[in-house]
This record gives sequence, structure tokens and C-alpha cells, in this order.
Amino acid sequence: MSRKIYTFEDDLKYRLKNPSFRKAWEKSEVEYLVSKALIEKRLARRMSQRALAKKAKTTQAVISRIEGMSANPSINLLKKIAAVFDSKLKISFS
Repeated sequence: MSRKIYTFEDDLKYRLKNPSFRKAWEKSEVEYLVSKALIEKRLARRMSQRALAKKAKTTQAVISRIEGMSANPSINLLKKIAAVFDSKLKISFS
């Protein structure tokens, strides 16, 4: 028997039909995108939050708050994190 996998994207598409959810999502989308990018890079490098924090000269708690979307990291901190990943920080307005 074949089961369809219900992904995050499927759930988001469904929930965005609700106007109040859409408004809340749009307010938090930037934090989500930063969190997602950080988690993806960190996991791709098989790096713990603690190891990333040490290399970026911050604390594991700060990395956790960024990943949990409850922090407002400075551009300087994001540049330090990007450097740990040998990446450039890119910011755009669209």
C-alpha cells in the first residue's frame, strides 16, 4: 500500500489559505528563512549548535534562539556564522 507523505510545504500551502495565518506567516517569514538556512547549513556540515557557536564566538543558546526564531541576530553575527560555513551573507529586498 502506498502512503502519500504529507510534507511541511503541503501543510503550509493549506494553512496559507487562512487569512489570519497568512498575515502571521508573512510577519515571521524572514525569521523562518534565516532559521531554515542556518539549520540546513549546520546539518549539512554535521555540526552541533555548540560547535557552530564556538567557531562564531557566540553561545549555543544564541544559535538555538536563532534556529527557534526567537532571536533577532545582528548582521555582524550573521556574517560571523556565514564565515564559519565559508559562505557569504546575502541580504535582498524584493
